[in-house]
Amino acid sequence: MERGLGERPMDTKEILKKVRKIEIKTRKLSDHIFSGEYHSSFKGRGMTFSEVRQYQYGDDVRAIDWNVTARFNEPYIKVFEEERELTMMLLVDISGSEFFGTTQQFKRDTITEIAATLAFSAIQNNDKVGLMLFSDSVELFIPPKKGKSHVLRIIRELIEFHPKSTNTNITEALKFLSSVIKKKAIVFMLSDFIDTAYEQTLKIVGKKHDLTGIRVFDKHDVEIPNLGMVHMLDAETGNTIVVNTASKKVRTSYKANYLESVDYFEKSFSHSGAGVISTRIDEGYVKKLLGYFKRKGAR
Repeated sequence: MERGLGERPMDTKEILKKVRKIEIKTRKLSDHIFSGEYHSSFKGRGMTFSEVRQYQYGDDVRAIDWNVTARFNEPYIKVFEEERELTMMLLVDISGSEFFGTTQQFKRDTITEIAATLAFSAIQNNDKVGLMLFSDSVELFIPPKKGKSHVLRIIRELIEFHPKSTNTNITEALKFLSSVIKKKAIVFMLSDFIDTAYEQTLKIVGKKHDLTGIRVFDKHDVEIPNLGMVHMLDAETGNTIVVNTASKKVRTSYKANYLESVDYFEKSFSHSGAGVISTRIDEGYVKKLLGYFKRKGAR
């Protein structure tokens, strides 16, 4: 099923109802499942001074506070705590191909749920969350802030924002991120990653930020069924063409092109030191996210 960019916009009541539904589902996940894993997976940027206490056997001598030691004539050490406040940026692809799905929901619906879950996990840990919506340009940027009301605004934008363009340019999104977020951030990029030529920019961003690519896809992104002669709409270009899906050559070529983009995504993120998650919209994303957080936290 596909949905056009010119579809009837939801009224305010519909939007609020959908925001509330997503909040209930994703906040429950973040409260009971993800917030602890999130905390252990993403460490603070550094250590901040907390207090001094008397030296105990086994303490690191490099932590001795020599001024306090001299004053009391016995050794004292500085105690540091991990600096927990972090910034999370959600980079969300809203191009035409995200309005596609052959099951109960579109790719964009699943992306919205994942983004909301991550956002609620962040604010549970008193971190800031920001949002960037992109197509072939950055269409919306919400600077990082704390608090539930801020996350609800992010969810609302994810639901109701209508892109001006149907195309995708991952490089432009990454360049914009580098220009506006100067300090190290936790960055999740959510897309189907049907794009190429972004690895060089990705490497630059990967050196500065803790980056994870979350690829959300539909089963018919991978291969098309034999349906005979069908009219197919390219959601990114808006062009309609007649495709002979009965042709094995056509189906094989379609699958090969798609798998090439998946391979580029996985290798590009891996070469950039970034994390990778792939989830099909009819499979469920909870186990995928949890497994990723646990592996990351164990490093």
